Order: sequence, then structure tokens, then C-alpha cells
Amino acid sequence: MNFISNLLPTKKQKPSTQKEEKVLKNNDKTEVSGNSTEAKAAIESLTNGLTSIKDVIAPPSLEVDFSHIKINQTYYRTLFVAGFPRFVNANWLAPLINFDHPLNISMFIYPVEVKEILDDLKRKIGEMEAEVQTDIQKGKIINIDTQVKLEDAHDLQKQLAKGAERFFQFGLYITIASRSEKELNRISQQVQSALGSVMIVSKVASLQMEDAFKTTLPTCTDKLMITRNMDTTSLATTFPFTSSELTSNEGILYGINEHNDSLVIFDRFSLENANSLILAKSGSGKSYLVKLEILRSLMFDTEVIILDPEGEYKTLCETVGGSYIDFSFDSSSKINPFDLAARQEEGENELGLKILSLHSLFKIIMGNLTPTQEAMLDRALVLAYKQKGITVDPNSQTKEPPLMEDLYKVLIGMEQKDALEMASRLEKFIKGSLRGVFDQYSTVDIKNPFTVFCIKELEDELRPIAMFIILDFIWTKVKKELKRRILVVDEAWYLMKHQDSATFLYGIAKRARKYYLGLTTITQDVEDFLNSDHGKAIVTNSSLQILMKQSPAAIETVGKVFYLSQGEKNLLLSAEVGRGLFFAGNNHVAIRAVSSEDEHKLITSKPQDILAQQKEVDIQASIKKELEDNLSQQSSNPQETLEMIQKQEQTSKT
Repeated sequence: MNFISNLLPTKKQKPSTQKEEKVLKNNDKTEVSGNSTEAKAAIESLTNGLTSIKDVIAPPSLEVDFSHIKINQTYYRTLFVAGFPRFVNANWLAPLINFDHPLNISMFIYPVEVKEILDDLKRKIGEMEAEVQTDIQKGKIINIDTQVKLEDAHDLQKQLAKGAERFFQFGLYITIASRSEKELNRISQQVQSALGSVMIVSKVASLQMEDAFKTTLPTCTDKLMITRNMDTTSLATTFPFTSSELTSNEGILYGINEHNDSLVIFDRFSLENANSLILAKSGSGKSYLVKLEILRSLMFDTEVIILDPEGEYKTLCETVGGSYIDFSFDSSSKINPFDLAARQEEGENELGLKILSLHSLFKIIMGNLTPTQEAMLDRALVLAYKQKGITVDPNSQTKEPPLMEDLYKVLIGMEQKDALEMASRLEKFIKGSLRGVFDQYSTVDIKNPFTVFCIKELEDELRPIAMFIILDFIWTKVKKELKRRILVVDEAWYLMKHQDSATFLYGIAKRARKYYLGLTTITQDVEDFLNSDHGKAIVTNSSLQILMKQSPAAIETVGKVFYLSQGEKNLLLSAEVGRGLFFAGNNHVAIRAVSSEDEHKLITSKPQDILAQQKEVDIQASIKKELEDNLSQQSSNPQETLEMIQKQEQTSKT
């Protein structure tokens, strides 16, 4: 308090006479001058004790080493490019731009006066020509390096003299960040190897690590000044933002490239595998995009099979003449989970694989099983097939397979406590409320090029079981005949809720390539899907990946799995319906799905559009009825009336 009061001016009493006032004024000046000096000193002392902006943004700790710098708990290392090849292709920075670890890349470009370069070139050309002439006079073989450099110098001199080229100095620096020194060394080696693959030599900025780190900060300050001479054409190849294109001569149209409005035309079967993954929140347009892909794939003789939990594909299926199979209690369509493919591959035991698949199914139906119960179940399954005359011999696998009821009887016949307990868990599917759903011979055969399995009418409890059985049935059929197919699994999170069904879906994703099958996995439960081991494995085994609008809760998980930049995260958070990121191999672009008017009518699932279409149909039906009534009153001849109706309809269409 006393210190603050010393900074304030002292209050004076009013002088009584003019003389006293003059004396006091002179004394005032002395006091103010003295107080001003004290105030400045106090302010400086006070300022030194306060926290500045630099103190706020500065890290708690900083450690500079020979080959790295450590800020808090993060290690940084900066590389500089020391050597370039004689020729490089456009977009040679792609290995760095697409590197699967965050990198800070700084490029410095310094224009150089052409006159100075021409003078230096003239002198350098004279030196090289003199060296060549000396070698010729002495009868020596001309140094090939000198000859190549001389040709390049002549070409550059002509271009600079014409004004077709300009001259620059170019510096390139890369900073790598990591949580541990061991990982930093590994990533540094990978970056150097990636640059080495295009004949570019990079070095660690040893003993200059602090200046090197500052060089890659967004302050536009080059503290290393390690540059390379380049002309305009060479410099243009370093441009890091070349427009990504995913346009090929064959394939289907997925949408419009948001970067440059080019067409995204792609054939998924041209990748390492034809699997695709679509992650998006509800209402973002994922089903719309899949329907577009299906509709266009059908034109290229691709068989499409869909597992539809919500009945979204019925209109499309009926319009294109597909087979719509409604899987429910009252439906005549049945699938026997014990069906065999009757196709033996070398080194594979078809019966053994089927029994393993049935193990997974019955774990979903019965719940957790003890090791003793699993062993009993295995014996019961083998015995159920054996009673039908089916063994590991491929010739016997064409016989009629058993039913779930046969397994139930085998378990009861064992007359053991664990077997009877498993039989009691199966009883509701054989004799109880769920009878007739899973215990009948198969009446379904996939012959139509477009087949949809709908499980909309089933309860949520039965959906994972039904999806597993249908997938297993489809997989069995796929293995029977090699054919170009796409299998769409919508709402895949139903399967991911159970360990065994998730394992089965992952198994299909891993083996689909062998059978010319492309698995399309769609889910809106993004976070749970990516946090599961099988979900991540399916992502790894999907060469085509499409990300659409994401929720704020899931965006960090998505960004971590797909190595998204902050800009790409923001794009996914604010994406409109039908927009997203399209990943194909090492390339990805922002995409906008587009459709024709006729396609839109077939594939839309928006309630407003569906109601508008229904209203339009009702209006057309009402007009037709009114027209028929009017024409029937005008003419008593039925044949004449029919001809008039047809003529009127033709006129309306025209």
C-alpha cells in the first residue's frame, strides 16, 4: 500500500498570497521532477515482476541436444535437403505429403537477379569449355560429368536470356515430432528412406537443431540458409498442393471431386482388395451413396447382395427387377445354417470350417459356454452331420444337411447335464416361440444379380443371429461359384456387438479377395466400431474408405485412425449431406455424390421426398380414374374407350 501511494502525486494546499503561490510553484516543479523519477523506477520494478506474453506461451522445459530438441515431453528433429537428382517428376513431394506421421515442412524460395546468374553462367561455361578443349588437345577422354553440366548450362543460359525461365534459390526443411527418442529415430529413418526413393539426399541438422527448429516454425525465418539453385520449371515440381485426381478409364462414377470439379471414376476391383468401408452419422447420405454405387455397378455385370436391416433397399430392388427376400416369422424364405458349400479347395476342410462357423453362431444363440460345453457342442455337431452321412470326404458333402432340430436331439441323447443345458437353450428355436425361423431347410437360392435380404420385421434380439446366418449362407454360396460380386452389410454395428460375429465379418473381409468379392461395410456407430480390434482390422483390410459427416464425439477417434489433418476434421464436422472424404489406396479427395433425377427418385430415403412421390402417384391415379370415367360416359364402345384412354395417356407423356 505504501509503495503504491508513492506513485501518486501529493495533494497541495491552496497558497494564501501571490508570493507564497510563486514559491510553492517553484517547489512544485522540484517535487514533481523527483516524484517522476521515483515513479519510473517503481513502474520498471513492477513490470519486471509481472508475467509477459512470452512467459505465457513459453514451454515449461526446453532441452537442446546434438541431433534433437526436447520441448516438454515431445522430441523434435529437423532434416534439411542437401542434394537433388538431375531430373524429378512433378509432385515428387508426394511421399512427404502422404506420409503417415505428422510432419512440419517449410519451403523457402529466394528470387535471384537474372543478370548476376547470366554473368556467373558465362564464367562457368568458359571454365568448362576450357577444360573440355584441354582434354581434347591432350588426347584424353572428355569427362562425361563436365560434358553433361556444360549442356545443362547452355540450355539454362538460353532460357534465361529469352526470359522463358527465372532463377531461384530453394530451401527445404522437415521437422519430425515424436513422444520418444526411439520412435523419433525410426520415423526419421523412414522419412529419409522415402526421400531417398526419389534420389533426394536429406541430412540431420546436427549441432544446429535450435536454429533448424525455428526455421520450420510459421515465422518465415530461414536460420539455416541451406539452398539449391533452381529454375522456374524445376521449382514448379516442388509445389506441394498438386490437385489429387481419382479418375481412371474404367469404373463407375462415385461423385465430383470438390478440389477441382473433376469426376471421381473408380473401379474398386482394381485395388489390392475390393472391400470398402463407409463411416458416417445418421442422415449424412451414406445409404444414398451406396445405392448409387449399386445401381451403376449392375450395369457392369456385377452381382450385388445386400443385408438390409431397415428395408431401405426395397424400392430400388423392385424397380431393377431384383429378388427381395423378407426374413421373418411369417415369410416362406428360410435358411438352414447347416448348409455346406459342396466345393472343396485344396488344403481346406470344408466341414471343419462350417463347424467352426456354427460354433460362433451357437455362442451368439446360447451365450457364454464353458470349455466342457464347447467340447460337447463340437462332438454333437460332428455327430449331427455323421447321422446324415456327411463326413470330411468332399463326395459326401452333397447330401442333405442336418437341421437345428437334429443337433437338439443329439444333445438330448447325450444325457449329460451340460448337454441338456445347451439343449434347453436351443428349445425355444425348436419347439418354442421362435420355432420355424432357423430350423427349416433352405428355400432361398441366389440366382438374381440383385438380391436383398431384409430383416426389418425381426426383433433386435434376433437381428445379430439372423445377420450371422444370412452372412454365412451368402458366404457359402459365394464360395460355390467364382463371380464378380459386391456384398453390402448395412448397420454392421449389430454384428460388432458380439465377439464371434465380429470375428466372422472380419474373416469375410480378409478372404473376400480370393472369391472375387467386394465387401461393403456400413455403420453409423463409428466410435465403438473403431475402438474394437475387429473394427480396426476391417478398416485395414478395406482398400476403399469413405468418410462422411461425423459427430464431434467421434471425430478425434476418426482423425487418429485415418491420420486426418485439422482441416479434414473440420470438413467432416460441417459436411453437407452427400459430401465427405474418399480414400482409395494412398490417395484421397473430398467428394460430392451426384445423381440424375431418375436415380434420385429410386434411391432417396428422405421422408419428404418419399411422401412427395406418393402424393404424385396418388394424383396421377386420380387423374387417370377421372379420365376413364369421362371417356366411358362419352363412348359406349369399350374398345373405343380403351383406345381413347391409351391415346390420352400417350399425349400426357409427350
